[in-house]
Amino acid sequence: MRNGDDLEGFDGEASSASMISAARSPYQPTTEPVSQRRGLGGLRCDLDYLRGTLGRLKLAEVLLALTAFICIETIMECSPCEGLYFFEFVSCSALVVTGALLLLFSLNLHTRIPQINWNLTDLVNTGLSTFFFFIASVVLAALNHKTGAEIAAVVFGLLAMAVYAVNVFVAVRRWRLSSRQQSSRQSSEYMRARTESREVVHRPEIQRLDA
Repeated sequence: MRNGDDLEGFDGEASSASMISAARSPYQPTTEPVSQRRGLGGLRCDLDYLRGTLGRLKLAEVLLALTAFICIETIMECSPCEGLYFFEFVSCSALVVTGALLLLFSLNLHTRIPQINWNLTDLVNTGLSTFFFFIASVVLAALNHKTGAEIAAVVFGLLAMAVYAVNVFVAVRRWRLSSRQQSSRQSSEYMRARTESREVVHRPEIQRLDA
């Protein structure tokens, strides 16, 4: 039988051996930080976007569309009502879509869906909102009864159209810049690949060992 000292020595050797095997094991625990989960816990407000040009334009669009929608909802009587209904639909649609884009961009949620071209999506939304706000405001101005709520709705609709038009200009410039950068990046990668292929072709052959 082993005495106490032998057992202690055996335990020490076993513990050291287990430490060595654990260090060599590929499944050993690590203290490296675990990658962030893709849940809602990792949401972060992008203040740089909100302070930038596009963020401010989006905030102004949401506020103007909301104000125009509130103004049109306060009208109780209309005859004819087609212009009012059309303006209500345009202002509500612009408010919902632009508000959703503002939420996606400000929380960086759009980066989790890279399959969608968000610059082009923003450009299409702002272009359609500019066009429909112009049509809805002109129609409402032609068919209104000169009430305060109708005049206010027309004014805020035209202001929203102007802000959306500025956003179209900024979005077009940004989309062209990103397309130009992508094309230049692809051309540089192509030139680098051609250069590497030429170096491989002109590389001297390796001499055979039996020569």
